[in-house]
Amino acid sequence: MRVNEKYSTLPAEDRSVHIINICAIEDIGYLPSEGTLLNSLSVDPDAECKHGLYLRDGRRKVDYILVYHPKRPSGSRTLARRVQHSDAAPAARGTRQDQPLPGKGDVGAAGGPEPPMDYHEDDKRFRREEYEGNLLEAGLELERDEETKIHGVGFVKIHAPWNVLCREAEFLKLKMPTKKLYHINETRGLLKKINSVLQKITDPIQPKVAGHRPQTTKRLSYPFSREKQHLFDLSDKDSFFDSKTRSTIVYEILKRTTCTKAKYSMGQGKGRKKDSALLSKRRKCSKYGITSLLANGVYSAAYPLHDGDYEGENVEFNDRKLLYQEWASYGVFYKYQPIDLVRKYFGEKIGLYFAWLGVYTQMLIPASVVGIIVFLYGCATVDENIPSMEMCDQRHNITMCPLCDKTCSYWKMSSACATARASHLFDNPATVFFSVFMALWAATFMEHWKRKQMRLNYRWDLTGFEEEEEAVKDHPRAEYEARVLEKSLRKESKSKEKRRHIPEESTNKWKQRVKTAMAGVKLTDKVKLTWRDRFPAYVTNLVSIVFMIAVTFAIVLGVIIYRISTAAALAMNSSPSVRSNIRVTVTATAVIINLVVIILLDEVYGCIARWLTKIEVPKTEKSFEERLIFKAFLLKFVNSYTPIFYVAFFKGRFVGRPGDYVYIFRSFRMEECAPGGCLMELCIQLSIIMLGKQLIQNNLFEIGIPKMKKFIRYLRLRRQSPPDHDEYGKKRQRYEADYTLEPFAGLTPEYMEMIIQFGFVTLFVASFPLAPLFALLNNIIEIRLDAKKFVTELRRPVAVRAKDIGIWYNILRGVGKLAVIINAFVISFTSDFIPRLVYLYMYSQNGTMHGFVNHTLSSFNVSDFQNGTAPNDPLDLGYEVQICRYKDYREPPWSEHKYDISKDFWAVLAARLAFVIVFQNLVMFMSDFVDWVIPDIPKDISQQIHKEKVLMVELFMREEQGRKRLLGTWMEKDRKKDEPCNSHGPQAGLDSPEYPGGAL
Repeated sequence: MRVNEKYSTLPAEDRSVHIINICAIEDIGYLPSEGTLLNSLSVDPDAECKHGLYLRDGRRKVDYILVYHPKRPSGSRTLARRVQHSDAAPAARGTRQDQPLPGKGDVGAAGGPEPPMDYHEDDKRFRREEYEGNLLEAGLELERDEETKIHGVGFVKIHAPWNVLCREAEFLKLKMPTKKLYHINETRGLLKKINSVLQKITDPIQPKVAGHRPQTTKRLSYPFSREKQHLFDLSDKDSFFDSKTRSTIVYEILKRTTCTKAKYSMGQGKGRKKDSALLSKRRKCSKYGITSLLANGVYSAAYPLHDGDYEGENVEFNDRKLLYQEWASYGVFYKYQPIDLVRKYFGEKIGLYFAWLGVYTQMLIPASVVGIIVFLYGCATVDENIPSMEMCDQRHNITMCPLCDKTCSYWKMSSACATARASHLFDNPATVFFSVFMALWAATFMEHWKRKQMRLNYRWDLTGFEEEEEAVKDHPRAEYEARVLEKSLRKESKSKEKRRHIPEESTNKWKQRVKTAMAGVKLTDKVKLTWRDRFPAYVTNLVSIVFMIAVTFAIVLGVIIYRISTAAALAMNSSPSVRSNIRVTVTATAVIINLVVIILLDEVYGCIARWLTKIEVPKTEKSFEERLIFKAFLLKFVNSYTPIFYVAFFKGRFVGRPGDYVYIFRSFRMEECAPGGCLMELCIQLSIIMLGKQLIQNNLFEIGIPKMKKFIRYLRLRRQSPPDHDEYGKKRQRYEADYTLEPFAGLTPEYMEMIIQFGFVTLFVASFPLAPLFALLNNIIEIRLDAKKFVTELRRPVAVRAKDIGIWYNILRGVGKLAVIINAFVISFTSDFIPRLVYLYMYSQNGTMHGFVNHTLSSFNVSDFQNGTAPNDPLDLGYEVQICRYKDYREPPWSEHKYDISKDFWAVLAARLAFVIVFQNLVMFMSDFVDWVIPDIPKDISQQIHKEKVLMVELFMREEQGRKRLLGTWMEKDRKKDEPCNSHGPQAGLDSPEYPGGAL
């Protein structure tokens, strides 16, 4: 066993850092070396390991960091030693136990009696020791640092040597660039000229990042193999695997490395389990890795390091600083994103999110332009709109029925003039065209993203990547393994109870021994959680989700009651200005209440969705994420859109009529729509909720909450650290600075807010054509805000390979399909578009819209009011009212069937339903046509993928032919060497027809 010459063994008392170096004997097999200690006297103390990015020798990179809270050892050390693995490497095990690590020996030498420590902390320490020993056996190199600037925190720095990187890259089938270069097929003719012109035009908005411009050549990629290392350019081994790949490899080792010592020996209080046979079985069925250790508090954090600082005068240039300058700065909001650099630094999954967000933001530009045109068309034609002109004309002198019982009086239709004129801005023939356009826009956006995704897969060498490969290394979650272990132990205890009552036959003793021995081998491999185990969790999920949806409906009902009661209270006000603005005041305040409730419930529902997913105990992280996304999206979708659905489809539909109104709780009369319809109120509701969520929840929360958490952590560390904290802060190592950052919590919140925004843009776009514009302005800020958060506020996440955005794509498609149906109903039932068409082509005498307002109003005789519902001040308008008008299609009071639904109502209803059917099928057909016309894979990308396969086959064929020629040359040389020896040999009898030339 050879020891690296760079290290020399030191006495324990002279040692400041504990390092174990694992040296490779061969590429395939590794033998753990003896414990070696870094000679700190030969290291330049001023280098400080390049600010914590390297180990103490200044050459080996720190690929991963484990953080823990060191505690004083208790007197129960010998007890824990009895439960150590017997099959561990003796050398490494002896080094860990017999030589105290830095910081621990000094604590014990401080003098005085050691305070007793509870078994829980003791168990954590022994588990850390065993886990780190297993990491050493896996080939990793560790270095511990407990003398840090952060009080009470210790760090384990992990380095993966070259042989381990090669081994794991082969296991993970990582595609790496080979030496082979090939030319990418370029466009020719007119397309080439157009592309060159576009490149010159877009040159000012391109980020100044190497490799961002279109490349003419590309390296052929192939899954890494130690047997085919000659195919790859290994001239610089330090940079062959970048920091993202190195951290990914180390994380895979951390996940699959198990820790079983003392895990199950720890009991509550003094009652530790002493059954060694049962303990042995429990150890063997464990599969816990770093996820379990983090969940149980053995380690407090685990993360890869950032490449360095992102700002400062003397900071070395690195990818993080480049991302900060060209991506995470608000000054470059007009530039394209350096997606390739984002992927290089954060991995494919995060790179795909920002690529999708960029494509979505770009696609909002044409939608915003068309929305502005539709809005300007409404502004230009508002003075030519005959229905609004009739409503504003005071000469018509139309008296409307009271809006509430007793306190409300009769009112003039001309008082709603401003609302009618504003409604035309969003309720005009152009909105129908815009709804069709947005449906096609959604389909085009999805197809454009699929093509962009395929281009990124080709550029990032993910074309051969399959989800099955990820499923092989997708380890079960720690919670799932714990539940499986608990279930297996219950089964084992039950089987023991049964065996106690059944007398054992003497002839079967050997058989029972074999069964007992086999029972401890991977107990959990035979056990898994079934639907029976999860049935209580499923029932809890169902009941909880139904209850949360019911809470949302109850809150909407409460806001409705608030609107009704507030309108009645304001109607009693003596100020004419207050009474004239009742509808606007009630609508605005109710929407603000809805907004506050939505923001609060969003946070609550997010926590509830995570809890409901945890109690289901999904097996893998992918399954956990998909279930969490489904629950969170369902609850937040209902929470965000329920108030809007109420205004769009329910308000004013179940009001009744004067003299026979519908009441809530027999006291609150259902509210009505304005004479111009509910579309204007729907526009106000949608705009305030959308803008409020984007401004408060998406921007202020994302800026304010991380800053506040960072400030709280700073105060906490300052309170715990020594008095010279500020001086230490200037000299903090990279791993210490990254520890103070916020942990990465996943991409679910980022996707969720964008999907909800996509719903605002598409679902009710017929009522608010400016929604794409406000979404575009928000996303321009959102991209840089998220970028700054990832670069400066968060710890560096572990890079995850992915070839698509997963379940989010299906949610987007579902929202796009739902948008077609909702917009069809908004146009036909919420707006007055269909009643206007029916009047124009069926009832208009001169082919114009004159008389439309009077056609939509029915008459009511005030003598038919129910007792106690008539206005208290019937002479409020200055004259006695005999007939008042209300918006509905009903027979007049002088008809034989007074107040019954008229034939006009059925004609309009039939037209509305026909429009829904025609609009839905037509737009669905056009969307599917767009989906069919645009291929998912660009033609040039499919050609390049085929070309790569052909080149790879040619490369291996040439390699095989070279091997054959080389083998033939060697055989020829050997034959020529043997000829002179055989010709002078004494045994000439071998030169016979059977052995020509004397060659055997």
